[in-house]
Parts: sequence; structure tokens; C-alpha cells
Amino acid sequence: MKMKSQKPKIKEVFISSLVSPKDQSLVEMVYSEEQDSTSFVQYFNGEIDEREYLEKDDGKTRLLPFPPDYDLVKNKVVLFPSYPEEYNSDSDLLKGIRQFIHRYLDVSEFFEHIASYYVMFTWVYDCFNELPYLRALGDYGSGKSRFLKVIGSLCYKPMFTAGATTVSPIFRIIDSFRGTLILDEADLKFSDTTTEIVKILNSGYSKGVPVLRSVGDGKNDYEVKSFNVYCPKIIATRGRFKDKALESRFLIEVMDSGRLRDDIPINLPDNFDQAALAIRNKLLMWRFRNYGQKKIKHELIDKTIEPRLNQIIIPLASVIEDESLVNNLKDFIREYNKQLTSDRGMTWEAGILESIIELRKELVSNPTMKEIADKYNGQGEQVDKITSRKVGYVVREKLGFITGKTREGYIVESNEKNDTRFFHLVTRYGLDDLLGDEKSERVNVTNVVEGTDKGDLPDFG
Repeated sequence: MKMKSQKPKIKEVFISSLVSPKDQSLVEMVYSEEQDSTSFVQYFNGEIDEREYLEKDDGKTRLLPFPPDYDLVKNKVVLFPSYPEEYNSDSDLLKGIRQFIHRYLDVSEFFEHIASYYVMFTWVYDCFNELPYLRALGDYGSGKSRFLKVIGSLCYKPMFTAGATTVSPIFRIIDSFRGTLILDEADLKFSDTTTEIVKILNSGYSKGVPVLRSVGDGKNDYEVKSFNVYCPKIIATRGRFKDKALESRFLIEVMDSGRLRDDIPINLPDNFDQAALAIRNKLLMWRFRNYGQKKIKHELIDKTIEPRLNQIIIPLASVIEDESLVNNLKDFIREYNKQLTSDRGMTWEAGILESIIELRKELVSNPTMKEIADKYNGQGEQVDKITSRKVGYVVREKLGFITGKTREGYIVESNEKNDTRFFHLVTRYGLDDLLGDEKSERVNVTNVVEGTDKGDLPDFG
């Protein structure tokens, strides 16, 4: 008896978007609540094609949109456009976004602009290697939840994680949908989630830095899996993060718990969702036309501020066409840079560096750890006393100086590399005014620092 050949089994994989490696065409999932249906729209060379599914070249894999009855779609945990719609111009689209935000949200005029551009940025964020986050900072009743709802509803595949009792589903949602994370600190009711959220925030601003987690199968077997958490994030918190490096990833609006503007509705109207959907549909068309066109504008880099701040602000500034707004954004970041510098000025590292400055003024070119400790401890009774051993640790591990051993003990060696490092740190900790006669020397050294490979100057921030 001749056996009939069986067709190979087709593997079905659910996705929400795709950039084709073959022809760079864009594929996005759309969802029609009225028709209770999902499908793909594919954009290539200005043409749009709607498709129920896609076949991989291997003939063994079928790519499908998430079905309309899928829980995260049906319950609007993740929002999608319904179909790409035309818009008049980029400026008209931006104006519509800002008017929508202004209609429902009470924030500063500057932040209205920033949020509007951030919304547009989220629709092409995967063209960039780093990105900033947005944050509402304020107490209960200050409008943080409204902030998340209004701005988040316009973003690229917003993922609303309210109701998550653990962090595990947040990792999976980000990895599966690669949209914009919308997170309210108040929804995280257990303190043990804080560390996990910080992992997401610390890793998720840069492409290619996954978070590793141990995943069980319910039978006491565990395997390590990597989760891609790179995506735009809009969050709301009542307080600031202790980690200054993490703090610097955010563009922050401090929310006022005072009286709202009279024209803002207390409750969102019934047509809010439809109005947001109409803008998302236009933004989908904008993504199709601008994907790959928006690139980093290296000429916007400001060498007077922290590299980390440049890292987060340049991608956003690269999609802003309004030169005056770019300048306002730079002013905002410069002020934040001053705040970071001022905060550093109150640390042990700053005190030890200040002591080294004073010793250099006294012509002590190779100060010992004991001399630095004595100078530090002599600053006044209000200063917590420090040991020579502790000074040695901070000098080597935190400040990055090269040290040497002598009969008198360990010293900060006087050499070109330490001098370069010294002037770099003086500026970083906001201690330039203490240099005195060495200020003129600093000008020459600064030029060396800016022309040095970043790897030669370790960042201890």
C-alpha cells in the first residue's frame, strides 16, 4: 500500500509588528473593535496592503496577528491603531497631538511640547539605540494617572500595566509587544517589585541590553531566559529614585495638586478613546513614512553636559524640527546637569577631591592618603570623619586616580593621566571655583579630555 505524503505541520507565531529583513517593508497589527477583527497592514514603497497573515520563506512558519479575543487586546491592555490614516503635514499632526494633550491634561507649556514630540518619537524609537523616559512626579491627587492615560493613549502600542500584581507579566508584555510601557508606581503594591522595576528601567533605555530571568515550567525545572525590555517608558512616581544615574534617564514634570484649569474635564468624555484612536491611526501612517528617515543629529551633542544626558536627549531632539524648542530642551537639560553636579558636591568623593585641590594649592604634588584624610577631617566638626583606608578606596575605585606605594604610604601619583583625570573630575563635581591659579591650566587640559577616547576616562557615576 502506497503511503500518502503528509504536509509539513505549519508553526503559527503571533506577532504585533515586523520589519522585514528581506525588503525592509514594515508590518503592523491593526485592531478594529467595531468589526471585532485583527489583521496586518504592510507598507512598502508607498503602498499599503492589508493581510490576514504572513508566510515565512521556509514554508514552515505562519505569522499571525494576535486575535481580537486575546485578553490583552480585548481588555485594552495594549492599544493598536485600526488602520493608517492620512494627515496633512507633520506640523498639523504635531499640533493635533499637542491640542489633545492640552484638552485633557494640566502640565506646563514646555512639557506639552516635550510630550507631543515624545509621542511622535515612540513611533520610530526602534530607529535609535538609546532613548529617554517621561515621568510624572507628584503626590496622590496631583494628576499622575491622567498624565499616563492622556499621553500614553497616543503612543506606539501603549502597554498599560495597571493591575499587575507582580513584575513577571511586565517583562513578558514588553518582550512580546515592543510598544511603550505605561507604568504607575501606585499599581506596584509590593516592595519586592522595586528592584525588578529598576532592572527594567536601567536596562531598557539602551538597545541590546536584555534582562535575564529564571523561568520555571511548574515542575521545579528552571531555565534562564533573556527579555528584551528596550522601549519608551512613561511612568508616574511619588518620589525620586535613589540611583542618580537612573534619575538622569527621565524628563520629569512635577505635578501640582492644586486647582485644575477650568477648561479641563474632571472625567474623560465618552469620545476620548475614539479621539485618541484617530491620532494613533495618523501616527501609524507617519511611522510608515518616517521609519529609517529619522537619524541621530550628532551636531546637537552638548559637550558641557554629562555624556549620559546627551545620550538620552539627542534621540528625542533628533525628531524635533522646531529649533527654538530644541534650544529650550537643551536649557532644561543644562539646568538638570547643574543639579546633578550640585548633588555630587555633597558626597564623600567631592569632599576628598576638594581636599586634594587644597593640598595642590599647598604644593603637595604627591599627597598621601593620610594627608588627604587629615585635610578632609579638618573641614569642620559637621564632617563625618574618614580613615586613610577609606580615602584610598574612594581615590582608586570612585575617583579613578592612579596610586603608588612609598615609605610614607600610598600616594596619588603626579603624572599626566592623573592630571587629566583631576581637571575632568573638578568640572564634573562643580569645584572649578576652588582651582585658583590652576584655572588657566584647566583650559588646556579640558581640550585633551574632549579629544580622548571615552574608554580612557572611566565613568564612575
